[in-house]
Amino acid sequence: QVQLVESGGGLVQAGGSLRLSCAASGGIFSINSMGWYRQAPGKQRALVASITNGGRTNYQDSVKGRFTISRDNAKNTVYLQMNNLKPEDTAVFYCNADLVVAETTYRRLEVWGQGTLVTVSS
Repeated sequence: QVQLVESGGGLVQAGGSLRLSCAASGGIFSINSMGWYRQAPGKQRALVASITNGGRTNYQDSVKGRFTISRDNAKNTVYLQMNNLKPEDTAVFYCNADLVVAETTYRRLEVWGQGTLVTVSS
């Protein structure tokens, strides 16, 4: 069964840094894009950053210059380095992957992680 396992969330002071990791496992044939979304209390889930298997990246305007997304294709893992964190970055961060699994046939799936909480204090 395909799953995404996230790690790296926690409590940090404003101006600090955190690094999130997300590892995909379970019958994966290939991964197209991977990304990070976040959902703050009372708000909708929104894209933070994404990266294709070719390394093309896309960022939400509010995190440009502060966050960096990267991936290790050999490990099926995506990272989000977050610097100069602000209180408004406080949210549950979710990993997302657009991938293909090899079972009796090939299936394309969109998979979500369970979420990891990032809290930035002022």
